[in-house]
Amino acid sequence: MPIVRWTPFRDLENMFDDDFFMPMVKRFGPAIDIYEDGDNVVAEASLPGIDPKDVDVTVENDTLTLQGQTKSEQEEKDKNYYRKEVRSGSFHRSVQLPYAVDGDKAKASYENGVLRIIIPKAEHAKAKKITIESK
Repeated sequence: MPIVRWTPFRDLENMFDDDFFMPMVKRFGPAIDIYEDGDNVVAEASLPGIDPKDVDVTVENDTLTLQGQTKSEQEEKDKNYYRKEVRSGSFHRSVQLPYAVDGDKAKASYENGVLRIIIPKAEHAKAKKITIESK
């Protein structure tokens, strides 16, 4: 039987992604994948069509924050849109990282619409091998 976890804060956050709220807010948060790669924490954010110069990346208190702005083309009034889902405006996303990290040594790159951030784990967060003494 699968375990179902109720996540009220994620559900509350997702409530505001509804089309009803978007005209008022004009903000969105990019999708972010976070994984461990040896002594680093790696975050990959999907930011297609966004100029990396328009994105600010910060790491503070083991929290990764992405924020910036997308520039939009003027909506053509003579088009009869059925749906208009391509978002524009400001975006902001903060994610608590799973380990203590050294934000001063973080590096970011952008390729094919994906922002990749590599953040070294803090020394005290790295796994330490412990030898077993036998008596």
